[in-house]
Amino acid sequence: MEKADGRRRTGAGFAPLGRDLAVDLGTATTQVHVRGRGTVLDEPTLVAVDTRTGRLVAAGAGAHEMLGRTPEHVLTLRPLTDGVITDSEVTEQLLRHFITRVRPSRLMRPRTVVCVPSVVTAVERRALEDAAIRCGARRVYVLEEAMAAAIGAGLPVESATASMVVDMGGGSTDVAVISLGGVVNARSLRVGGDEVDEAVVAGVKAHHDLLLGERSAEAIKAQVGSVWPLAEELTTRVRGRDLSTGLPRTIELGSEEVRRMVEPVTAQVVEVVRSVLDICPPELAGDLLDSGIVLTGGGALLRGWTERLRHELGVPVRLADDPQHAVIRGAGICIDDLGALQRLLAGAPRA
Repeated sequence: MEKADGRRRTGAGFAPLGRDLAVDLGTATTQVHVRGRGTVLDEPTLVAVDTRTGRLVAAGAGAHEMLGRTPEHVLTLRPLTDGVITDSEVTEQLLRHFITRVRPSRLMRPRTVVCVPSVVTAVERRALEDAAIRCGARRVYVLEEAMAAAIGAGLPVESATASMVVDMGGGSTDVAVISLGGVVNARSLRVGGDEVDEAVVAGVKAHHDLLLGERSAEAIKAQVGSVWPLAEELTTRVRGRDLSTGLPRTIELGSEEVRRMVEPVTAQVVEVVRSVLDICPPELAGDLLDSGIVLTGGGALLRGWTERLRHELGVPVRLADDPQHAVIRGAGICIDDLGALQRLLAGAPRA
C-alpha cells in the first residue's frame, strides 16, 4: 500500500521509498538496486587509482574507458578476484563512490542486501559486510548469489519441487539446487568470464604470436565466442601487437578456433554442474528432469551453453530472461519485501 506522501506501509510501519539498497558487487560488474526505484547502477567493477596519492581517479565506466590507456602513475585494477575482495581499501573506495551516487538521502543509513558466492568463506563474507557498513549501511544482510539468481529468474524457490540454477559470473560460477526456500547442495567454481578472456589472449599469443589487450579479448568473445558448434561458424578481424616485430598486425579468427581455445575453461564449468547433479537426492533429481536447469549471469550469454549442457547432462536447460541482471533482480525483490523474504537471506544481519 502506497500513501500520498510517498511512503509505503510495511510490517514495521512506514518505510520511505528508495531508502534501502541491494548490491551485487561482482568481479566484472557492480549493480545496485534502490528500493522503490529498481536497478539504478550497472557499471564495471573497475577503478583507476593515482599511485602517488592513493586517490581514486575514476571508477566504473570511467575507469573502463581508461583501461590500457593510463600514464605510469595511474593504475587501473579490479579490486575483486574470483568473486571475493582482494584489496579491501580500494573496494571500499569503489563501493562508497557507487553508493554516494545512488543514495537518495544522506540523512538515513540504508539497510543493505549484498550478494556473495555460494561457498564464500567466513573471512571473505565479513570483509564485504565490513566494507558495506563503513560505506554507510545501517544493517547488512547477505544473500547467496545462486539464491538471488533463482529468485531473479522467477524460479519457485519456496516450493518443495527442486529448482537448479547455474549463475555464470565474471569471476565465479555458482551452481545450486534449491528447494523449500533453502540451498540443498551447491558448488562454486572460481572460474568465469574473466578466465574465458584469458584463454583467448593466451590462445592468440600461442598460435598467432600476437598480443591482445583485455578489451580486445572481450570483443572476440562477444563476436565469435561459443561453447558448441554453430549452424554457421563466425569470423572476426582482430588487431594486436606482433610479438616478433613489435608492430601492429591484423589477423582473422573463427568461432571454431576460439572454441578450442576456451575449451579447458568451459570443460571445468560442465564438470562442476555435473558434480552438483551427482550428489542431488533422488527425489529432487527426478524433479530436475522436468524443471531442468536455468542459466543466469553474463557468462551464460556465450553462444551454445544451453546446447552444450543439455548434451552433456541429459536434462532440459534454458536461459533466463535478461540473465546478466538476474542476481540484482533477485536481491532487489528481497530488499523490496524484506519482511516476507528475510528468511531466504544467509545468516544473521550485521549492524
